[in-house]
Amino acid sequence: MYWKEMIGALAKPNKNAATYDISTDYKYEGLQEYPRPQLQRNSYINLNGKWDYRIIDEKGHASSIGKIEVPFSPETKLSGVGCSPIKPEDTLEYTKVFCLTKLKKSKRLILHFGAVDQVAHVSMNGVNIGMHEGGYTAFSFDITDYVVEGNNELKVKVRDYTDEVGYARGKQTIEPSGMWYTAQSGIWQTVWMEWVPEAYVTDMRITPDIDADKVDIILKVSEVKGKVDVISSNQDLIKEFKVDKILEDKIYISVYLNQYKLWTPDSPILYFLNISYGKDNFSTYFAMRHFGVGKDENGIPRLTLNHKPYFMNGVLDQGYYPESLMTPPSDAAMINDIETIKGLGFNMIRKHCKLEPMRWYFHCDRIGMIVWQDIVNGGTKYNMNMICHIPTVVRPFGNTKDKNRLFLQFTGRNTARSKEVWFKECEEIIKQLKNVPSIGQWCLFNEGWGQFDAKSCLEFAKKIDDTRPYDSASGWFHEGCGDVYSEHKYFEELKVKPGERPYVISEYGGFSLKVGNHVKREAMYGYKRYNQPKDLQDAYDALMEKISSLEAEGLSGAVFTQATDIEDELNGLLTYDRKVQKIY
Repeated sequence: MYWKEMIGALAKPNKNAATYDISTDYKYEGLQEYPRPQLQRNSYINLNGKWDYRIIDEKGHASSIGKIEVPFSPETKLSGVGCSPIKPEDTLEYTKVFCLTKLKKSKRLILHFGAVDQVAHVSMNGVNIGMHEGGYTAFSFDITDYVVEGNNELKVKVRDYTDEVGYARGKQTIEPSGMWYTAQSGIWQTVWMEWVPEAYVTDMRITPDIDADKVDIILKVSEVKGKVDVISSNQDLIKEFKVDKILEDKIYISVYLNQYKLWTPDSPILYFLNISYGKDNFSTYFAMRHFGVGKDENGIPRLTLNHKPYFMNGVLDQGYYPESLMTPPSDAAMINDIETIKGLGFNMIRKHCKLEPMRWYFHCDRIGMIVWQDIVNGGTKYNMNMICHIPTVVRPFGNTKDKNRLFLQFTGRNTARSKEVWFKECEEIIKQLKNVPSIGQWCLFNEGWGQFDAKSCLEFAKKIDDTRPYDSASGWFHEGCGDVYSEHKYFEELKVKPGERPYVISEYGGFSLKVGNHVKREAMYGYKRYNQPKDLQDAYDALMEKISSLEAEGLSGAVFTQATDIEDELNGLLTYDRKVQKIY
């Protein structure tokens, strides 16, 4: 082990380090693209832009009033506010006045939020229309009965408890340093509206079946009323489609295909469909592919793509930007990150502790990038000594049941309420992303953060989606379940641990290099530090050669830490502002 590097990584970071103003060169143009590519209608009203906001303290006093650029959190530069993190006791209030020149008869108006962190209460023209808990998933309301011709007032009141209640929070903290980043609050993804018919598709499930040469589609509808039609942009693709059954508000459809090509990162073929349900019309897409586990010709457990062993060479990506935190500043920003990662030879991204806007997943689908998706970690405060620092050092004792019983009580998930929150948020995350072709694996828990009873959590998740493998516990608190055996190795020699499940190193690397004025804070966090670019490149090349050699010994997947620098973390392939590529 590299004891010097380990001690440095475990040292208490400097919370008071000097901070600098840096930004990417991506141009913000309003994020006007349709935000939901797999259920896209022609009717689209984007509500991004200038809103009024207030920050109200626990005594009811407004401490800040002004204009904010939605969908950027007030803690970000692009919001135009740039305030300190909103306190758990404060209320962030948004107001947007929009004009409807004409109400459409026999139509419903649906209001959509991409994500609001963490608890949102929404009202329209003074009437409460609903609330949503959870800061990472999309939600919507039918506002038809609450709007009028002319001006309408939309209000959103938000509370962000960060780590005090148990909601998903990812890497956010009120006091950022080290591996924990600036907390953000409020609306952070696109807000939009669309007109739909009285009978319309509210949700959809698309499941490719490469063994039966078909695609199964489930349409969830507002009411069962209307004929279904499925048309492909490729005229020769569809052999036949039929409605198999209708149960309550769900319509089950089988679409049988003629000749098609399988999706892989080297050949990311997507097929586009136009679906009509009565007067409701929308476009969608899918890919023919299958993710699973199996054994190779030597009997070694492997991850598979399209029933063949496939080595998943990945990078950890947390999706932060210095000027906008978790909100990508533009479509181009998302595309360039993915294409840069692919250009460096990776075929997989582990999306860590975060959900991205749905367009990010679309770009992975079309560019050809497998995604390992984390269920965003939550729970109350973690005892990092007990669930991270000690397990990192004491690896031989780290995977035993005795240790799990001892250490899992410090994961911040000890109350019935916090466990209830996990199940709700897990279900919402999987359902929101289930149709994404590029998602090849789910990760339920990372390094014990908010972890509890992984076996029952795995059983719960597989009832929602059983079409992909699961990493039930990434790191060290393994509970004898999941489709892969997943370890983090930053300080140990990299080697394969044979077993009954595919073996993956779901985090390794963490090589750090500070690059001039391209840092956010005068602090440096990482697992092995370098002073010269050549030394970093040489170490990286040697590490990649080692990973390549381990594939033959049974390594099924590996995740290099990480895509970009983020605040104190200087272990990226790119600097935080994306202006310097450190490794080639």
